[in-house]
Amino acid sequence: MNERMKARAKSVMKTMGLGMLIGGAVACANIAGPNGGPYDEKPPRFVSSTPPPLQTNYTGRRVEIVFDELIQVEKPSQNVVIAPPQKELPSIQIIGRKIRVELKDTLRPNTTYTIDFGNSIADNNEKNPIGHFSFAFSTGDVIDSLEVAGVLLNAENLEPMPNIVVGLHANPADTAFTRLPFDRTSKTDDRGRFTIRNIATGTYRIYALADANRDYRFDQPGEAIAFLDSTVTPTFRFATRQDTTWKDSVTVDTIRTVHYTHFLPDNVTLRLFKETAQRQYMLRPGRDRADLFTLHFNAPLDTLPTVTLLDDALRRSAPWFLTQTMAGRTALRYWITDSAVWQRDTVHLRVDYLKSDSTNTLQPQTDTIHLAWRKPRARRKSKDGGNKPERRPLVFQSNASGVVEVTDTVSFLFEEPMANLRREDFRLEQQEDTTWTAVDFTLEQDSLDLLKYNLRHAWTYGTNYRVAVDSARLRSLYGRTNDAYESTFSIRKREEYGHLYINIEGIDTTAFVELLNTSDEPLRRVRVKHGGVLFANLKPDTYYARLTVDTNANDRWDTGDYATHRQPEAVYYSPKAYAIRANWEIEETWEPTALPLDQQKPIAITKNKPKDETPKKRNYKDEGRSTGDRNRSNGFPF
Repeated sequence: MNERMKARAKSVMKTMGLGMLIGGAVACANIAGPNGGPYDEKPPRFVSSTPPPLQTNYTGRRVEIVFDELIQVEKPSQNVVIAPPQKELPSIQIIGRKIRVELKDTLRPNTTYTIDFGNSIADNNEKNPIGHFSFAFSTGDVIDSLEVAGVLLNAENLEPMPNIVVGLHANPADTAFTRLPFDRTSKTDDRGRFTIRNIATGTYRIYALADANRDYRFDQPGEAIAFLDSTVTPTFRFATRQDTTWKDSVTVDTIRTVHYTHFLPDNVTLRLFKETAQRQYMLRPGRDRADLFTLHFNAPLDTLPTVTLLDDALRRSAPWFLTQTMAGRTALRYWITDSAVWQRDTVHLRVDYLKSDSTNTLQPQTDTIHLAWRKPRARRKSKDGGNKPERRPLVFQSNASGVVEVTDTVSFLFEEPMANLRREDFRLEQQEDTTWTAVDFTLEQDSLDLLKYNLRHAWTYGTNYRVAVDSARLRSLYGRTNDAYESTFSIRKREEYGHLYINIEGIDTTAFVELLNTSDEPLRRVRVKHGGVLFANLKPDTYYARLTVDTNANDRWDTGDYATHRQPEAVYYSPKAYAIRANWEIEETWEPTALPLDQQKPIAITKNKPKDETPKKRNYKDEGRSTGDRNRSNGFPF
């Protein structure tokens, strides 16, 4: 390199703040670092441990496990499960290639201990996990070696439930689940599957528990649980399987017979649910506007509170408010209809309601609340002396626009309660050629929403409709009136719809089927009659189906109750996706009990999907190009 080029390189280094340039870089058109070769796709391998695996008569409380490369453990406090459960959390340290576990509890005599890492151990660079790694030792002469395996699903929607404790009790009493920690435990993986290892011979009860306080027993209201009605007796049998070695993707090399120990049962299915008996209490109330206040509760209410005015001058024998339930009966909106009440800056109330005590029993509770409302500042007068209040028209929302399905109801949702809303306040017209003709309809207040009104008519396929309201025709309880309203909508043609009939086999009890969209959300609900369900007038799309065994015929799914040994109502998913086409009639047959529950829900609508275990491949060509592009974008002048 001559003196001129050296000077140029020195100038570039100074300008860009680089400490050095690699020899020869000034002559390169593209700078790219080495790609490092192929990815390491192999997980870490076990090398040694102290004590050795399956050590008996071990008296220490420290376990060290060494691997062949640097490792990491994902969230060890959550993912590492030690059985029998420990009262005091163990210390888990990762030191290079080593894992060190310090058990804090005094070890039980003649007991097999298992440290189950699940899939949490991976190499430090490429994050290749060791699948289902566990380590066992015994404080006695014997290593217990039986296993129980299965799957945990959400009882309501059959979602696989990851990272939930599953445990065994040797004590057959029902109260053991509520009083004592588990004898053996494990945790579910990302597929909801679990394996409880190193079990002693015997008969057990099996449970799942979303353990909020980490005491390994069901003692907190609101903890999700699952239980099996029958006991499990772990056993095993010697079995064989065929292992195939492939020369390539289509050619078999060898087939060999492998002998192995098959532990049973390996197909336990648990359904996780929450009981309805949550602790019930009132949250902070709020006064949203002068004529409206809201009481919030942490759980849905079966019994509505009693609200009483404390001001003697305001006490009324007649109702002075309207009640609107919100958010599944966890919030109650009170619309004050008496102007003498809502004009007060502060309203003093007594609220009588049911509140859970320390034993989670509902008891009468009386609270005194004071609801203040600060009036907004008056508007400044304009230069001409006018101070006219701005008119705020009555606002409402409606679905009466665009395309309305032939099965839909046109609804109107108002922002505040209405005063004597009548059918005569609305006009509904049907288009015939170029002429609009008035048609009959009904108008009724929604049974679940104080502010919603439903307009019903037997819609005609392929027809345009128009709904209109004259200005100032509608009036709220607070005197606000509407602007003129008119909206046009159309109904799809008959040939634009498809129809689906499903024959239901093997279900002899009361049940209903929900038609689901691609987000696993119910669109329609039909009771099973004469061995099937009909979903008519479906717009072309892909649908799924879920059946609920409605034991008490209340037209909804009901959860379980451990104290009374009541399981949640059974739910099944059709494994098929139903592709509905325009002007097609489809008939299908579905036997809900034909497949195991964990094989039913289509993966397309499963939210808790398993992690992608496919190793990533390195694209050397693109990697080099991107590195060079990145370098040039950072200001290299070459």
